[in-house]
Parts: sequence; structure tokens; C-alpha cells
Amino acid sequence: MHIVVHSSLTEIDAKSWNALVVDNNPFVRHEFLLGLEKTHCVSEQKGWESSHIAIYRDTSCNELIAVMPCYIKSHSYGEYIFDWAWADAHHRHGLEYYPKLSNAVPFTPATGQRMLIKAEENNSAVEKALVQRALRIVDERSLSSFHSLFCTASECQRYAKLELLERHSTQFHWQNNDYRTFDDFLNKMSSKKRKNIKRERRRVKESGVRYQWLNGDDLTIEAAHEMYRFYSRTIAYYGAQSYLNRSFFEYLSESFKQNTLFLFAYYEEKIIAGGLYFKSDHTLYGRYWGALNNFHSVHFETCYYQAIEWCINNDYRHFEAGAQGEHKLARGLEPNTTYSAHWISHPQFRNAINDFLHSEQEHIEDYQNAMATHSPFKLEV
Repeated sequence: MHIVVHSSLTEIDAKSWNALVVDNNPFVRHEFLLGLEKTHCVSEQKGWESSHIAIYRDTSCNELIAVMPCYIKSHSYGEYIFDWAWADAHHRHGLEYYPKLSNAVPFTPATGQRMLIKAEENNSAVEKALVQRALRIVDERSLSSFHSLFCTASECQRYAKLELLERHSTQFHWQNNDYRTFDDFLNKMSSKKRKNIKRERRRVKESGVRYQWLNGDDLTIEAAHEMYRFYSRTIAYYGAQSYLNRSFFEYLSESFKQNTLFLFAYYEEKIIAGGLYFKSDHTLYGRYWGALNNFHSVHFETCYYQAIEWCINNDYRHFEAGAQGEHKLARGLEPNTTYSAHWISHPQFRNAINDFLHSEQEHIEDYQNAMATHSPFKLEV
């Protein structure tokens, strides 16, 4: 094996990279990550220094057998696995937490592969080589830590065997239990929840709002500008940090059509709300939304009900609506565990954080059990 650390996705062949992607996950496809670099959403100046680890068959670098998308980070923004307290603890003890190394998809709290490996390879040997090279970067650059964020459950277990610390978080996801129609899905819910959703959808319809999904060649530059307008409006309304720029939305419409969907809400021929979605072969991912006016229940329709109905109509198995949000439970999205893995360089801090993670995991289990008692679905008899 020959290992190279690449400072840009442009240095790695896109076809070879994408051949390692399972289930056509949009966020680890070469085009998506390259788009973030090309539009300067991700750059060293923005605190995301690309340091992608690639393993080739030999020094000719003609055959790619594994990759790990990595970034040297000078902050923790855009990661959604919160380690601010860890950074503060380092600072209070006179130690630098930043920079650190993150194996992650920027600005994307969605579970997926974080080690992309050719199917016929000896996975354990290749994974060990990837992790060892990541930890070597940590050592060479005097970084505080290495983090694999929103990795799969099985990856997290394998990271743990390599002495990384396992961390759990919670998101609310929708599961398609062989529903034939949206009403079929509603009929599995309690009477109160079912009536509430029907009432919210009826209000949207009676207000005259209609919806249209755009994908493929329908994703024009004009549509991209509309979606960016909604994204910017929501960011400004909540005073959040704007990670994406207009150029990235244009890039999606030009170079990432097949994995991207726009959902637009119309009122009297005017677009009044929009949602940005991505898709794999079996999962729909909701990312951002925005609206021009405060139409009653348009938020729930744009962010949840239209997406759930799309999944049912297209035989998709899962819908992930992003991070956080207990209000999603009442809309049929249930608590799921997400995973990350962490290597902390300083031995004492590694032990302290390990103790913290065990305690945190117990709280998360209690939280998910409590959420389960408020499930919107009828109890199976």
C-alpha cells in the first residue's frame, strides 16, 4: 500500500473515488466535496484545510483502494458534534485544542461512510492504515485530536478497537414501514397525532399553497438562486453562520443534479418557500429550508410532510431531516442514535473525556427512552 495525503479533491480521480461510495451516499461523493472546495465554502482560510488520506495499490497511484476525507480545523463550527467544552478545558489548562483533525463532511450532520474502502480489500488492515496515518498527521502537525463525525455504527465499533473513544448523539429519523400511501402512514399513528397532521396539511392546501419537486435538468441556475435566497433568509432570521454561498448552489444545479432536489412552495404563481434535499439510493436527506411569509404550517409541510410523501411514492426507506428538533417526534420521526469517534492526544484529557462520554451515553439512553414513551404511533397489540 502507498499512502498519500492530498490537499485538494482535484488531486484524486473522481471515478475512482466514487467507486468506493456505498449506496450512492451524496455527501461522500467526490462531486459534493469538490464543490465545497471549488466554491470556497471550504478552505484553509475558512478553517477547513483539506488533508484527504488516500491509499493506493502502489507508488504509481493508478489504483485507489481507500480514502478518508479529512480536514485540519481551526474551530468547531459546521461539525454538529459539539466539543466546545473540550476546547475550553484545554484552554483553561494552558493547552491548545485547535487545530485538530476531523474526518467529516463539512456542514452536514448526516450519517455515512467515513472510511471509503474497495470492496475486495482486507478492511481491517486498510482501516488500521487509514487511522494510523490520521494519527501521524496529528503528531506531525502537533494537533490536539482526531475526530470521525457521523460515522456509521459499524465504523464506530471498529474505531473503538483501534482505541478511539465512542460518542453517541441523537437525531430524529423517519422509517418507511412499507407504507403504500401517506394515509397508510397516518393510520399507524394515534388519533390525536393523526388529526393534528391532517389539520396542518389541510390549512396549507386551503390557503392555496401548492408544491413542486425539482431534480435533474429542472435544477436551473434560476432555481438555484431562488433556493439560495431562502437559505440566506433563514440564516439571517436566526442569526446563524452562513456556511454556503451562492456559487455552491449554482454548482449543485450544474454539477450535482442527480443527487440534489429542490422543493418549492407556490402561492399565486409566486415561490414563497423552498427546501433543499439530497438523496442516496434509499435515503432522502433534508438540509435547509426558508420562506418569505409566515404561512400557517408551511414549515411542517415543506420540511416533513412533503418529504415523507416523496419517500413513500418513490419507495425510499429512510428520511433524515437534520440535527436536533424534538418537535419532529409528533410528525412521525423517531429518535435514532448517531455515532462519532475521537482520539485525544493528551493522556489525562483522554481519560477525562472518556469518563465524560460514558456518563453522557447514559443520559442519551435515558433521553431516547423518555422520547419513546411519547411516540406518535399506536402501540402494537
